[in-house]
Amino acid sequence: MIQLQRLEGFYWVARCEGYARAARAFPYPITQPGVHQQVKRLESELGVRLFERVGKDRVVLTPQGRALYEYMAPFYEGLSSLERSLRSGTMGGRLRIHASGHTLRHLLPPWLRRLQGQRPDIEVALFEAKVPAVSLVRSGEADLLVDHLPEVPADLEARQVGKTRAFLVFPSNHRLARKGPVSPEAFRDEPFITYSSDPQLRDLQLAALSHFGVVPQRMYAADSSETILGFVAAGLGYSLLASLLPRGPKVPGVVAQPLSEPAREFPIYAAWRRSSQRNPLIEALLGLAPKP
Repeated sequence: MIQLQRLEGFYWVARCEGYARAARAFPYPITQPGVHQQVKRLESELGVRLFERVGKDRVVLTPQGRALYEYMAPFYEGLSSLERSLRSGTMGGRLRIHASGHTLRHLLPPWLRRLQGQRPDIEVALFEAKVPAVSLVRSGEADLLVDHLPEVPADLEARQVGKTRAFLVFPSNHRLARKGPVSPEAFRDEPFITYSSDPQLRDLQLAALSHFGVVPQRMYAADSSETILGFVAAGLGYSLLASLLPRGPKVPGVVAQPLSEPAREFPIYAAWRRSSQRNPLIEALLGLAPKP
C-alpha cells in the first residue's frame, strides 16, 4: 500500500517541477534529499518512473506520474480549505433526517428551501418514520429526528420547531357534516380509526376520547395519518388526528373540526444526540428553523 508521506513528496515535486523548490514549498521543514528520497521510494513501490529530468533543476511528469497526480492532487489542494471550514464550523456534508410523514409534507419543505438557499454545500437525506426515530439518533444512524415527542429523553437535545392541534375528522357525507361543530360523543357508536404502528399516538387518541366518555366498541388500525384519512374518506369511521395546518387536514371526502375541549396542542421537536462535540450541520439547520 502506498504511504501517504511519499505521496506528499511526489505532489510537491510535481507541483513545483523540481526537488529544491518542492522542499521550500513544503508545509513543514524538510530537506531536498528528504523529498528526493520520498519520491524514489514511491517509484520503487510502484515499479515505474514518475518524473523525467528536463533541465538542471527541473523535472516533469511521465505519463504514469501524470495519471497519479491527476488522481490525488484534488485531495491535497482541498486540504487547506477543508481545514479552514473544520476550524470555523462552516463545513458542508450530509445530514440524515428522520421525520413523520405529516412533518415531511408540511413543516420541512419551506425549512429546507431556506437551508438550500443559504447552504447549498449541505446535502439533506430525508427518511419517513412511522414512529419517532429515537433509537436511530442514539445509534448514530440518524443525525436528527423531527417529530412529536411526549417527553424528550435525557440523552437527546431538542428544540421545538412547530406544534400541531387535535382535530376530529369524519366523512364529508356523514349526517352530522352540516350541523356545525360536533363532539366525539356524537360518534360513540361508530367505528374509530386508530394508529397501528405508534402506540403512543394511539394512547393519546384513546385518552382524548375518554375525556368525552367515549370508549370505541369497534376500531380499524392504520399505520399513518394519511392512511387514516383515506379510511375516513371511504366512510369506514371517524378519528382524531393532530395537524400542523391551522384548519386541519385538507382531504377530499373528509371534514376536519378542531377539538376545542380539551385544548390539545402537541409540540414538534427537532432532536439530536447529546454530545460534547458540536455538529455544525445541525447548527446550520437550526439557525433557519421555523418559529413554533
